[in-house]
Amino acid sequence: MSKPHTLFIADLHLAADRPDITQAFLRFLSEKAISAQALYILGDLFEVWIGDDNPEPLLAEVADALKVLSNQGVALYFIHGNRDFFLRKAYADRCGMTLLPPSKVIDLYGTPTLIMHGDSLCTLDIAYQKFRKWWDQPWWQWLMLKMPLWYRQRLARRARARSAKHKQQYKQQAQPQIMDVTPDEVPRVMAAAGVLKLIHGHTHRPAVHQVNVNGAAGERYVLGDWYTQSSYLTVSAENWQLHFANLAD
Repeated sequence: MSKPHTLFIADLHLAADRPDITQAFLRFLSEKAISAQALYILGDLFEVWIGDDNPEPLLAEVADALKVLSNQGVALYFIHGNRDFFLRKAYADRCGMTLLPPSKVIDLYGTPTLIMHGDSLCTLDIAYQKFRKWWDQPWWQWLMLKMPLWYRQRLARRARARSAKHKQQYKQQAQPQIMDVTPDEVPRVMAAAGVLKLIHGHTHRPAVHQVNVNGAAGERYVLGDWYTQSSYLTVSAENWQLHFANLAD
């Protein structure tokens, strides 16, 4: 795309045991993102984040690739997800990206747009929202980051196991909608922000939804995860388009 445009991604869940996703992401940076004005990463870039002091080689590999992109003039922005909320300025600086608040209204070629990870919209998932209140507290995050690296690694393994069990329980109970956004919450949040466009991830259900915002026609763009595909959103002054491709493409 030769016209000025901005890219959005979320839910890559990069991990050492999934090198195919990492390679797809590196290709995306060098082949797609290089021509963009900006790249917004809306959370869960990594499967788990235990601190900027983690010496795992994957973190350095990703930081180096993002820094190359930043040095070539692409503006990089990051919103924390529920898997990488411990990511701090030290690592962001290594990547050349700017940390943003949990939700933010940005100007996309004249269109005010609300961007967020999306987990705050899933208000019917009571168990998760209770947990979210804990880890969203600055004092709790500060305390956890003071723990030894090995202890944080153990906590991360337990958290991943609990998350998998949590999802499986809802599937067995035939209640997958609980893990999706709450329908009434979307227009409420959009109206409060004064926008008719919303971009988020988290639910792993890529789609474009029509939203009635106080009688006005709005749109909600949901980014896909990267477990089996490389999903991203391209926004220009003329067009908004969700893209899907196999990881190997």
